[in-house]
Amino acid sequence: MDHEAVLTATYDDHDSARLVERSIALEVDEIDGGRTHAMVQREGATVTVTIRAADLVALRAGLTTWTGLVEVAEGAAGI
Repeated sequence: MDHEAVLTATYDDHDSARLVERSIALEVDEIDGGRTHAMVQREGATVTVTIRAADLVALRAGLTTWTGLVEVAEGAAGI
């Protein structure tokens, strides 16, 4: 994978970060394809999503997908 983007979200507390991380981490194996790969990590109150892609079009699609997943998880959790 030649291209990479990192999304970082910091929350008010560890519980909120854990909830978002657990919600979106379920999607990693479901969404990964031949052109993109994502990794979700949490350290304390910070969630990081690293997206690697073979090309810029795939990277943009990955960014759109993962940003949307984070937004949905936050909305569902009321964060």
